[in-house]
Amino acid sequence: MRKVPVEASVGMMLGYDITKIIPGSKKYRAFHRGHVITAEDVPKLKDMGKEHIYIWEAHDSLVHEDEAALLIAQNAVGVGLGLSQPNQGRINIRAEYDGLLKVNVEQLNRLNNLDDIVFATLHSDRVVVKGQIVAGTRVVPLTIKRDTLDEAISECSQSTPLLMIKPFQELWTGVVTTGSEVNSGRIQDGFGKVIRQKIAPFGGRWLGQVIVPDDPHLITQEIQNFITEGAQLVLVTGGMSVDADDASPIGIKDSGAEVVFYGAPILPGSQFMLAYQGHVPICGIPAGAVFSRKTTLDLLLPRIFAGDVISRSDIVAMGHGGLCEECAICHFPQCPFGKASKF
Repeated sequence: MRKVPVEASVGMMLGYDITKIIPGSKKYRAFHRGHVITAEDVPKLKDMGKEHIYIWEAHDSLVHEDEAALLIAQNAVGVGLGLSQPNQGRINIRAEYDGLLKVNVEQLNRLNNLDDIVFATLHSDRVVVKGQIVAGTRVVPLTIKRDTLDEAISECSQSTPLLMIKPFQELWTGVVTTGSEVNSGRIQDGFGKVIRQKIAPFGGRWLGQVIVPDDPHLITQEIQNFITEGAQLVLVTGGMSVDADDASPIGIKDSGAEVVFYGAPILPGSQFMLAYQGHVPICGIPAGAVFSRKTTLDLLLPRIFAGDVISRSDIVAMGHGGLCEECAICHFPQCPFGKASKF
């Protein structure tokens, strides 16, 4: 950049964006990079406190902020993401469809460890909607060293993208509701309606619901029946506590499914169970999911519908951030619940 007095800049091309701030009102781009300064612009620039402007002069070892930010963003994004035009060295990254945001956090940390580069994202495994800004990147100074930019591009150009959106799959879902008191009609089932509401945002397709007494053999049988019918997800509701007559954990285990965990470091929802029979997830859901607004089920359903295979280590890591504050007004997912930072 070459520094030029404003009075002497008429006819010259501005090398960067200039922002005007009206306190308490708005902030906007008053002059665009590439704008040719006119005599009428001089008093406007002075009113903004500009005594000098900077004219861009190409240099082999330096790259302009807009060009650099665009190259970083283009190399960082995977499927399901689109880019804004550069604005003062910043690029916004938006979701092109509804889905689950995936962030390679280790890669992100290495990128942000480079000088003069900022890359900010929403939490990984966050549900996002089409058009939502999920990340932003910018180059801090007006120019960046080409060597630094090359290192940033190399860091972004890994086999796994830094950012991507996984679309939700429309899984056929079967529900096995347990409880002798529900099966006998003494107590009305509350799970069916709740489960329908929870799978609907992800395109979940309702295969059916059966209600059985607290009998492990019957629970196992109904799980297998649903899988035979084509269920891609089976939810077993109720009977998940440690009481002797709560049979759901035994019924899930006896189905031949491989149990990933029983008992999650998440409150509420600690007595949740996750197992897999082949590629079919089987979830044991404690009764608290009917009464609590958000539980382990709400944290894991988006990942299940996005096709993630959830491991025990994934669940262990959720203890950090796994306590719901049970706010008077729930703002989930715009809150810390279930969003542990991964260092």
